[in-house]
Amino acid sequence: MLGLNMHDHHDLGWTLDPLLVVPLGLSLLIYLAGWWRLSRRAATPVRPGLFLCGWLVLTLSLTSPLHEAGERSFTMHMIEHELIMLVATLLLAASGAGGVLAWGLPRPLRRALGGRWKAPLQSLWRRLTEPVTATVVQGVVMWAWHAPFLFDRALDSFGWHIAQHACFFVSSLLVWWAMLHPRGRAGGYGVSAACLFATSLVGGALGALMSLSSSPWYADYAAMGMTGIGLDPVDDQRLAGLIMWIPGGAFHGIAALVLCYKWLKASEGGHAALPVH
Repeated sequence: MLGLNMHDHHDLGWTLDPLLVVPLGLSLLIYLAGWWRLSRRAATPVRPGLFLCGWLVLTLSLTSPLHEAGERSFTMHMIEHELIMLVATLLLAASGAGGVLAWGLPRPLRRALGGRWKAPLQSLWRRLTEPVTATVVQGVVMWAWHAPFLFDRALDSFGWHIAQHACFFVSSLLVWWAMLHPRGRAGGYGVSAACLFATSLVGGALGALMSLSSSPWYADYAAMGMTGIGLDPVDDQRLAGLIMWIPGGAFHGIAALVLCYKWLKASEGGHAALPVH
């Protein structure tokens, strides 16, 4: 990873490691198999557009030259992370693809998931997608992986890098699922909006610390002298922090405002349904 090739200035290429390509390819095949099976059964056709767009953003983020550029510049690395956590997982959560993916699995595995494993898995999923729980998990994941020790490990080891991206992906998928599917909880979209506002503050605080720091946090980027986008390590880190702080915070803030609107509309509908004496 970066610790081995940060001074190598060859052209950026695609990252086609089997540890990335195989899971991504399998997830697409499973979804398409489920979509084909359900399209023959369901009265309402399954619309795969959101899932396919989310899958494409995720795949390009992890395998395109952007990924390798992130090994030479913290700013490019931050863009990769923001695409995963803000765009790809939002689209995947909005697609509601869980049922389609389940139908894409081999029949013995479908039977196992629909049998004795169904209740415990559903219980675990409900707990993890409680808005407050998901928000706390993502906040801890975000701050922990940006600690210099762990981030440098991810830069130096492909396995640790995959673990970092997996944590970012899963935690943000939990958040977006919790925000978009309140399932009739008390407060509904109101609680989701509050959690998104909190997320914008948590991520914004981390980005602000990066952008206001006078020294680089990460040893591999600091050792480069000049990053792949022509900035010194301090300015590169400041720009990366600004991306997390301002566009990232604004994205969560706008999403929170949309959910506030949904919450107010739902409240108005509830009041309108009350009988007048």
